[in-house]
Amino acid sequence: MPRFRGTRPPERQVDAVVGRLVNLGVLRRGDAPTGSSRTIDNYADCLLQVARRLARKDMELFDLDRGSAEDYLRGRSADLGQKALDMQRQALQAALVHVTGRLPEGERLTVVRSLKPHVRKGRAYTPRQVRMVAAAQRPRNSLATLIAYAAGLRAHELLTLARPDEQPPDPRPARPEKFDGRPGTDYTVAGKGGLVRIVRIPDDLARLLEERRTDEPARVTDRGVHYWPRYDVAGGTAWTVSFSGAAKRALGWSAGAHGVRYSYAQERMRELQRILVRADALEVVSQELGHFRPEITEHYLL
Repeated sequence: MPRFRGTRPPERQVDAVVGRLVNLGVLRRGDAPTGSSRTIDNYADCLLQVARRLARKDMELFDLDRGSAEDYLRGRSADLGQKALDMQRQALQAALVHVTGRLPEGERLTVVRSLKPHVRKGRAYTPRQVRMVAAAQRPRNSLATLIAYAAGLRAHELLTLARPDEQPPDPRPARPEKFDGRPGTDYTVAGKGGLVRIVRIPDDLARLLEERRTDEPARVTDRGVHYWPRYDVAGGTAWTVSFSGAAKRALGWSAGAHGVRYSYAQERMRELQRILVRADALEVVSQELGHFRPEITEHYLL
């Protein structure tokens, strides 16, 4: 309900909520390449947007309960895309469960569907387009582009490449068709949430990668997260900036570096559907991409 005293500045509210989530271990800071610092920033940005809108009604984040939080989300459904709406829901849910206690642990806020029109535009590149972009980059960025495309890597994962014996993969279910028809050398990367998974890199690219192995890892900081890459190849924001610039020079446009991950997913689906039904192919690709959720793979097929 509206407050009869002045509300605290939205920034102070967010600092209090996020600080509590960090102290409780719900959100984690640290040097490990887990992406946790990025998650903290995302939650803080989302909660700041909420707090600023609530301030117009003389309300604070701490005034929200399940009903008012869901009312807020429904009120934003016309002007926020689904991804942004989901992120705000997750941040509010964490605050209600762990900070104010107004949502019982284990319960979730209702998913609100975005009403904002979404123009779908494919982000995948063709093999020829990827080669053209790589040819327009300097060697360490070029190799990163070719490896990311060949293995379906996220930008920050390039900074975590390692041999499986020095960075063992986390135990996860794997279908026998994983990497079927894709010969190469196995490496591991640390993905979202710190999950370490096996990726497969074609032998010719693996040889070039090994030529760039460093004697001692040097710390690289990307978006507030510290990495210790074992290879002198680009990754993270620096690589994405290089990729976009090279794509505009070579192709006249750019769909972003993450588009090579779309390319991987779509090419693998075509390959695997020669031997598997679609549902099984989706499961295999989800394992190779490291999100282990076939419904997420569907997003990469647009």
